[in-house]
Amino acid sequence: MALPEDENRVHPGADENDDEPAHAQGLTHLIRRSIGGLGTFARRLLLGVLLLAVALVGIRAYLSTQGPPLRPWQTLVPGEADADAIANMGWADYVKAEAAMFDDVHRRLRAKLEPADRTPLNRYHDESLASPLRFERDWNRSFVLEPEGEPRGVAVMLHGLTDSPYSMRSLAQLYAAHGYVALVPRLPGHGTVPAGLTREGRKEWNAVVDLAMREAQRRAGPDRPIHLVGYSNGAALALLHQLRRIERDQPSDVERIVLLSPMIEVNRFARYAGLAGVPAFFTRYAKSAWLDLLPEYNPFKYNSFPVRAARESYLVTADLQRALEAVSRQQRMDRLPPVLAFQSVVDDTVSARAVMQRLFDALPDNGSELELFDVNRSRVLAPMLRPAATQWTNEILQRPRDYTLTVLGVASQDDASVLARSRAAHAGAIAAQPIGLAYPAEVYSLSHVALPFADDDPLYGLHPKGTGGLRLGAVAVRGERNGLLVSQDALSRLGSNPFHAYMLSRIAGTIEPDDR
Repeated sequence: MALPEDENRVHPGADENDDEPAHAQGLTHLIRRSIGGLGTFARRLLLGVLLLAVALVGIRAYLSTQGPPLRPWQTLVPGEADADAIANMGWADYVKAEAAMFDDVHRRLRAKLEPADRTPLNRYHDESLASPLRFERDWNRSFVLEPEGEPRGVAVMLHGLTDSPYSMRSLAQLYAAHGYVALVPRLPGHGTVPAGLTREGRKEWNAVVDLAMREAQRRAGPDRPIHLVGYSNGAALALLHQLRRIERDQPSDVERIVLLSPMIEVNRFARYAGLAGVPAFFTRYAKSAWLDLLPEYNPFKYNSFPVRAARESYLVTADLQRALEAVSRQQRMDRLPPVLAFQSVVDDTVSARAVMQRLFDALPDNGSELELFDVNRSRVLAPMLRPAATQWTNEILQRPRDYTLTVLGVASQDDASVLARSRAAHAGAIAAQPIGLAYPAEVYSLSHVALPFADDDPLYGLHPKGTGGLRLGAVAVRGERNGLLVSQDALSRLGSNPFHAYMLSRIAGTIEPDDR
């Protein structure tokens, strides 16, 4: 790949003083002086770090040349509106543009598929079991659920990273059943092909959140309440929307915030994920722009994961932390509406402890509640749990806080019935109440991806409802390790929430406070 000439670039092999721009000569001189001013040990350490960085980039480049080539869904980038264009759209405009984009992607992708791509588990083969076209509707697209009769309120629901509006389906049905209009936008880059996330990012996501909130305000009018619901990355976007309004000295535009597996803090690797894609600057190493290149067998979620998506998710959390700090400095946290959040104690995607320490401990005394799903501490499973990941919840109920904290776990090592152990805000004692469910014997914890889906979800449920069709949540494959393209961890990760009915009842209590 030929690089464009740039008058400001020092070309390899050129004499460092020949025709070098004055500012470049000054920078070179400054670097030399800086390194020269370091001690011998510091110079060696700096040189070692630079050599290590070069070696890692070289290894990354080499590894990207291994394996099969990129497939069409990893190279075909959909044409979506940018943030500025979205800012000038209404809901109907966005849905219309989305439909045209889906049709274009479908047409172009069909033309690129090869015979080897036409498998029973390729979501981009229309006749496959994984095709979204096999469902009653394509849940990858933005949708609205209308209640029967006159609407009582509006709920805006934001899905997670690499996800789709399908993950908000059961919550949308809950709100619609309680008389709310459920608006579920598809965030740009999602729902089509993984390559979409090599271009779209947080600017476009924030623009769609604003668009959906404008539509919610239009439908709600001056008197009806609005709830903002977010899952994972969508939860971070929901909070960020509210905090930025408060930071600008605007009133909150929602009555309640509901969060599932909120992305308050991600794995620290995401901060430097962009470095992994450096070799992709050269066409030969294009695959280094991807952290995962996997078969796409999931109708409503990407398996392949681009470097840029990891970087953008980190930047969303960085924006969120900056906004939290800014609003705290302004002493305006009391303007944030009450937050109800659900989080698994064990979460490989986000930091569960950060949800409590960095978000809830910073909230005002406004009726917020945090519900933690504990691990299965039965006599059989407890000895196999990693203490570093699971023991942090042992003492958290011992002191009162400005919010209600609930931990759901087994009654005892010999009793699998689940108790909700709660300490209300400022309460002097812990209350324990059975929820009428037992911890499944074969499940040792919930997962980041499990919370939005019911145990009987036809696609992701551990015990899916109905017969036939694709049942990803109940997959049970056996064989030797390292024999599959997809990791065994990914196949065994819990895809549904055995306490989903309890979670819905808690959310319903915020919609109908008298029913709590």
